[in-house]
Parts: sequence; structure tokens; C-alpha cells
Amino acid sequence: MKVGIYYGSETGNSEMLCEDIETELGAGFECDIQSLADVDPATMEADAFYILVTSTYGNGDLPSTALPFEEALTTAKPDLQGVRFAIFGLGDMVFAETYNHGSMKLAQMMTAQGAVQVGERGLHDASSFEMPEDIALPWVQGIVGLMTADKAA
Repeated sequence: MKVGIYYGSETGNSEMLCEDIETELGAGFECDIQSLADVDPATMEADAFYILVTSTYGNGDLPSTALPFEEALTTAKPDLQGVRFAIFGLGDMVFAETYNHGSMKLAQMMTAQGAVQVGERGLHDASSFEMPEDIALPWVQGIVGLMTADKAA
């Protein structure tokens, strides 16, 4: 199965987590890791699955590398009917009012264009003692189970 693993990041943490996710998925998946800055949402295909990983920046916004993707979603409004995705957010509860709003906004923009979110949004809190991969890798295994069940249905 083709899996696009796309990240939005200011510091590189989301990109590194995508590499961990690719390793966790293993050889049974054809993975393509890219920055959201390099992805045109109109090219997303219904026969692939997408895992989006993004941090939150500033006042609950998407990081700079996700802004071109956000702009394409909101201005071009591509038809994403049939596109399935899962989303994982990196945030910090120190900023409780905007905690993980970047991933929430991105998920809302995707579904507004007809894409279907598979599973719950994964969330990591940078102020916790857990590493992002400690949360994301079990989460992605759950997503794989949902993807497999969805394909069988």
C-alpha cells in the first residue's frame, strides 16, 4: 500500500517522527516522506493513505512548512473525496489554549475538502516526559489496523 507521510515543522521534530513512522510501518508499505511545503493537496490520490504529522506554531497556527499546503487547501479547494488520512500533532500543554491546534486545523481543512479522517488524532505533549515516538508508534499501529479493516470492508 502506498503511504504518503507528510510533515509540517519549524524545528525538524515532525520530520524525524515521520522517519520513525516509516520504520515502524516496515517493508509492507511503499512510503513517501515529504514536507507539506512540497505537496500539492490536489495531487493526493484515493488509492493511497496519508499520515500527516504537524506541530503547532505561534498562536495555534500551522508551522511555516505547512503554510503552502494550507493556502492550497483554502484557496484552490481541491476535491479530496476518497482521500483517507490520519493525523498526529506535536504540541505543548504549557500553551493550553492553543495546544495541538495546528493538527486540529489541518484535519478540519482536509475534511472540509471531502477527505476522510481515519482514527482519532494522535497527540504528543512536549512538556510530558514521553518522547514523541513513544506516543506516535503505538498510535500508528492502531491506524494500520483501521486502514486494514477499512480496505477489507
